[in-house]
Amino acid sequence: MNAATKNGRLAGTGALLRLALRRDRVMMPVWVLGTTLLVASMPGALGSVYATAAERAAAAASMNANSSMRAMYGPVFSDSLGGLTAWRAGVYGAVLAAAMSLVIVIRHTREEEETGRQELLSAAMVGRRAPLTAALLAAFVANTCVALLVTLALAGQGARGALALGAALAGTGMLFAGTAAIAAQLTESARAAKGLTAAVLGAAFVLKAAGDAGTAGGTSPLTWLSPLGWVENVRAFAATRWWVLALLAAAVVVQAGAGYALAGRRDLGMSFLPARPGPAEGRLGTAGALAWRLQRGGVIGWSAGFLIAGIVFGGMADGAADLVGGNEKTREIIERMGGQSGLTDAFLATMAGMFGMVAALYIVASVLRLSGEESGQRAEPLLANAVGRLRWAGGHLAVAFGGSALILLLAGLGLGIGHGQDLPGTIGATLAQLPAVWVIGALAALLYGAAPQYAAAAWAVAGTALALGWIGPALNLPQSVLDLSPFAHLPKLPGAQSPAWAPLLTLTALAVALTAAGLAALRRRDLPA
Repeated sequence: MNAATKNGRLAGTGALLRLALRRDRVMMPVWVLGTTLLVASMPGALGSVYATAAERAAAAASMNANSSMRAMYGPVFSDSLGGLTAWRAGVYGAVLAAAMSLVIVIRHTREEEETGRQELLSAAMVGRRAPLTAALLAAFVANTCVALLVTLALAGQGARGALALGAALAGTGMLFAGTAAIAAQLTESARAAKGLTAAVLGAAFVLKAAGDAGTAGGTSPLTWLSPLGWVENVRAFAATRWWVLALLAAAVVVQAGAGYALAGRRDLGMSFLPARPGPAEGRLGTAGALAWRLQRGGVIGWSAGFLIAGIVFGGMADGAADLVGGNEKTREIIERMGGQSGLTDAFLATMAGMFGMVAALYIVASVLRLSGEESGQRAEPLLANAVGRLRWAGGHLAVAFGGSALILLLAGLGLGIGHGQDLPGTIGATLAQLPAVWVIGALAALLYGAAPQYAAAAWAVAGTALALGWIGPALNLPQSVLDLSPFAHLPKLPGAQSPAWAPLLTLTALAVALTAAGLAALRRRDLPA
């Protein structure tokens, strides 16, 4: 193949990259800053909890001796503030970078083909490999920003360690960008490509957790099979293993090469895995049945994940006192997140609250499926028949709101099974999160109905609630700031002497009002907007 042919296949890459960066000018900075904030906030938060070297050393020994904590966060390789930051936020920061990358790559590859925009662009001077190259470069820009900001934020803890951690996060992000590039060639829809890549990410976390739970020091073969295990084995702020970063880089090159090879062997709009045909005529008689058919895979996946996570966290509840030991500041943080009841109940309440905040991500994704159906031009033919807008939207909202109730019910069931007692209490604790989850879902419905071009801002609402609930208590933020999240107004269950029903009813009423307003706006506006 001569140079002219190679250059022709990349023609238009610069223009497509600029277009991708312009389209992601809001989403990308939010992801980058959110990931950076998660990591950068850790030294201050951990320093307030473990103020002395002796406290940090004792905490590191306690964490390494607890298999459940190793499964969640990995082993501690250094008891410095930098080492504890890498332990506490390294893997989760890598997960955020991976999620950001898969969204970027699939958004600018398979989603462009699915909506038909790529076919229009390809009619101009755009090379065959330009779209994939531009998508990978956009992911590279985002991950490079993460690496630079994390390095700058943690430089005070040690420049070499900060650089190693930042590079590990960016490397993991680019590795899953390559995974997304392969998934975009294999599947026929953006939704399936995202689901496949997310499944690989989930499997990577499970492998790392299983390996770390069974073996200390990150030496398990299962840990090494997971890219997330590579992040912890970089050992930032300890005896840094730079060669692990080279392993990440090699994996990125291999996956990107596989993505290019697959892209060159298929026609535009086609895939290597054929799409399953829909159900036979007559099996879907209502808009709600269609919505369930489209979203059931997500509901089942989230349900299984919440049940398993509930069992794991429930099994840790009785050991909460051992994990905290005599550290009063840690006790105060857990009790601030979970209420002023006994430490075990406070831990369970904290876990219930975390499940609620993560469920907010599910409900936003489920509600915004309406936006995807509209932008993908699948809603208009459906609405041209005897299906009204409210019935169509109501079907998807029923799955979104009902699905959030189901996954929280299963999370509570898992907590009770893992804890081995008070099953009604743990189920009640997770279901008490529903009003706040529904408020965020209702805000997403309102944004979609009234201003569909800004519907993606619902992700920022859910992310802010998650950040306030996760990081806010550790940073000792003022209560007025924490109150910006609807989750701050919920009773802390289990353990509350008398649950406060007024906030639950108020938030539920607010969710109903916001949803009604969103449906009314949808009924009045043009479709597509």
